Amino acid sequence: MPNIRPVSDLRNYTDVLKDITIDSPVFLTKNGRGRYAIVDMEDYERTRAIIKLMSKLSESEQITKNEGWIDGDDVMGILGVE
Repeated sequence: MPNIRPVSDLRNYTDVLKDITIDSPVFLTKNGRGRYAIVDMEDYERTRAIIKLMSKLSESEQITKNEGWIDGDDVMGILGVE
């Protein structure tokens, strides 16, 4: 169940912060609408890493569509593995 609280609860921010755990952010509303999310630092870093990985995978996919694949033997040669 999502933890949703009004942004006015930040007046007593220690109560809000104690509710934040890994995989359990606190969502803050302003004027009755979702506005902010407070997440654990570990979740934040994991999300950034996933976005970076997905970006690299997308970039690699575009390169293979434009330039094609490298043969396995060529890869072994590039890496110096015979």
